[in-house]
Amino acid sequence: MTHQKEVFKPINPGRAGMYVCGPTVYGDAHLGHARPGVTFDVLAKLLKHLGYKVRYVRNITDVGHLEHDADEGEDKIAKKARLEQLEPMEVVQTYTLRYHEAMRLLNVAPPSIEPRASGHVIEQIEAVKKILEAGYAYESNGSVYFDVQKYNKDHQYGILSGRNLDDTLEGTRELDGQGDKRAPYDFALWKKAEPEHIMHWPSPWSEGFPGWHLECSVMGEKYLGEEFDIHGGGMDLMFPHHECEIAQNVASRGTQGVHYWVHNNMITINGQKMGKSLGNFITLPEMFAGTHPKLEQAYAPMTVRFFILQAHYRGTLDFSNEALQAAEKGLARLMQAARDLYAMAGRKAPSWQYGEEAFGIAPDSCPATSPEVKAVWEGVYDTLCDDMNTPGTVSQLFEAVRLINSAKAGSVKLSEGDIQTLVQIFDDVVFGVLGLRDDEGAGAGGKVIEGLMDMVLEERAKAKAAKDWATSDHIRDSLAALGIKVKDTKDGVEWSL
Repeated sequence: MTHQKEVFKPINPGRAGMYVCGPTVYGDAHLGHARPGVTFDVLAKLLKHLGYKVRYVRNITDVGHLEHDADEGEDKIAKKARLEQLEPMEVVQTYTLRYHEAMRLLNVAPPSIEPRASGHVIEQIEAVKKILEAGYAYESNGSVYFDVQKYNKDHQYGILSGRNLDDTLEGTRELDGQGDKRAPYDFALWKKAEPEHIMHWPSPWSEGFPGWHLECSVMGEKYLGEEFDIHGGGMDLMFPHHECEIAQNVASRGTQGVHYWVHNNMITINGQKMGKSLGNFITLPEMFAGTHPKLEQAYAPMTVRFFILQAHYRGTLDFSNEALQAAEKGLARLMQAARDLYAMAGRKAPSWQYGEEAFGIAPDSCPATSPEVKAVWEGVYDTLCDDMNTPGTVSQLFEAVRLINSAKAGSVKLSEGDIQTLVQIFDDVVFGVLGLRDDEGAGAGGKVIEGLMDMVLEERAKAKAAKDWATSDHIRDSLAALGIKVKDTKDGVEWSL
């Protein structure tokens, strides 16, 4: 496939291992969670479309992520459990299920493996032992800390983020309890549990729990090996989380472990990062129902997904009702063009179910005859393979929309090869790699709407055939009152919401 352009070279030919830092589940998923969900869903689907077998691991953090920072404060899950008088795993289960439902609505396919930190405590204890044996950690009052200064003498701490120890020291907060550390930038591998701490396990050092950074190093190695292809997560995780992972990997197994780091940028509100800690987040259930004060209306899951795809994953994406409404209109144009295209091809749009493989292997050649359609085909794959430039891909798709609309109006003639090429693009890229659905047409609930519309329009056709114009007009006007436009054309009846 010429479009790969040698930009991605997996460790094992034909296979790709990808680990993505998943959520800490102590509340409903918010709009900020949607971005990595969609970003790495598209990346996994793109790699599969290019012919790779992909093992996609996305963890659930259910222990060790503390309230103040990586080492200090109360465990976020435990705090939620205490406030709601629940078992910690009850909190985890409740919000994991809600997270899964939000991802399902966004058409984010489930990962190959979804491990939990609490299920890998034994492996984390063994990793701490290895780091201690290598001389890059020390025990202090029942806790074990990574010795950043010692590591930095032998290797380079800050290789991913470009920070040095002076920069790290300037950004380190002085917090109670850091007296156990030799230096404020050292980070916990194992924390001794205070008496009130709910979740703790026995270890050679104390009854305690593993540090937040350790879980990803351990689970990445367990499911993908000592070295794997891609590690992803939000840009806010680059430092310190991913930086600490690299240090742990080198200290415990002699290799950084990751060949490609992929970081999505943040979703902002008025230029400020959206997140629970700042209290400026909008949950996905609020987005879909339109119940948050900042929302002027409800936004469908596919509108949110399309909104995210219209910005490059490494660029910031600022929330606004205007931007979401523009995405809603753009998505409607794209889906209407899809319906028109499949009508030209004499078939219906695909109605992929959640989790299905909605595409084939990317084709080697383009069957189009017109230069315009060939340019769209090339543009779509060039942008997808150019650091996953989805806004560029969307721009190319709207060139396809223009051609489809022109063909429908009769001002452009598309050959059979042109139509086949465009259908292939919509099958494999629009509904496949980009993971969009036509919820008004052939998507999930759209199947029901489409069936009902077929029945209603059939009754209208019978009324017209019997010259019962009153009934025919009544059906048309009643549908219009519901926001459904019916248009009689020379090729039949068209309807749209």
